Amino acid sequence: MSREILSARRSALNSHNGSSQVKFSWFIPIDGDGARAGTLRAERPPDFDYLRQVVETAEECGFYSLLIPTRFANGLFAEDAPLAETWTTATALAAVSNRIRFLIAVRPGFISLGLFAQMAAALHHISKGRIDINIVPGGIQHDFERIGEVSDHATRYERAEEFIAACRQLWTQPGPVDFQGDYYRLQDAYCSPMPDGRPPLLYLGGVSPQAMGLSGRQADVHLSWIEPVEETRARVEALQAEFRQAGRRPSLGLRTHLVVRDSEAEAWAAAEELIAHADPAVKAQRKSAVAGTPMVGQQAQAREANGHRVGPHLWNGLSEVRVNCGTAIVGTPEQAANVLLDYWKLGFQEFILSGFPHVEECRRVSAQVLPLLREKIAAASIPSPC
Repeated sequence: MSREILSARRSALNSHNGSSQVKFSWFIPIDGDGARAGTLRAERPPDFDYLRQVVETAEECGFYSLLIPTRFANGLFAEDAPLAETWTTATALAAVSNRIRFLIAVRPGFISLGLFAQMAAALHHISKGRIDINIVPGGIQHDFERIGEVSDHATRYERAEEFIAACRQLWTQPGPVDFQGDYYRLQDAYCSPMPDGRPPLLYLGGVSPQAMGLSGRQADVHLSWIEPVEETRARVEALQAEFRQAGRRPSLGLRTHLVVRDSEAEAWAAAEELIAHADPAVKAQRKSAVAGTPMVGQQAQAREANGHRVGPHLWNGLSEVRVNCGTAIVGTPEQAANVLLDYWKLGFQEFILSGFPHVEECRRVSAQVLPLLREKIAAASIPSPC
């Protein structure tokens, strides 16, 4: 194990009880929800009342934060199925919750830089500091073109770096603010009031060289989609090289789905049932979105494998019907906890989890998986006797 991975593990611990610094977060299903994925319409549309129920459940179960993604067409059911717009939804949900944080995805280039900085600062005040931002420079095939955006992969990452630098300046420096870049220019700009206390943390993801380089220079947290452990180990080591070059030490977060049942056989059956009723048109659209995409991580999620089994307890069947993260941990609570423990050992300090349907599985995971995982992390954190 590399020194960087060992160091990352130690940084997650501030006592012999190592689980105290590990964060567990959940997911807001803006595409809709249900026990079946990939159908033309969701069993549970993403209306406000239902998404509020997801938030309230996650808050009651003690989750740290909620990831709310961004996209411009439905990414789990038919493209024209109802989709909850990210920022409006996050604002409304933050106003009716009390403790849980929100990790809100945004794509640079689709909203005015100065306006976004003000919107984020305003929501930071409304939520009493409970928001962080997931910067998403890339995107699935055809998604940018839906709203008139034409740019290549490299340009999006260059633009995102300026977006981040300018936002941080607006959030921390009293105006007037001037910023001169190749993609953004601010003159006599203000963001008032600025965020109270700590500004939103910035999460970045991706596995391309451009994505890892940007994370090394700018991320507070690098967020990865789950892949087999050995592949993830190599990704982490490449990331650590970027961190060293930039002289920084961001945290590591892992995004995965869970399919957990009392027996392993029941869990695998539930995984297969999740996509058993998928509509052929939805599957064809998702396959088209992956074909030719410059997103290295998306290609990795959709790799072909016998029975979609990419590891002993890893299943990427969701990639047939879902954009972005399409891999799940499948097994009993004990098996799921053991898999997550393996990633904690690689240095991951935050886990963003989800399961279908998101209300019931939120309760199952918090009651059956996380207590086991916390115990295992605590046991693994006790120093060996000299």
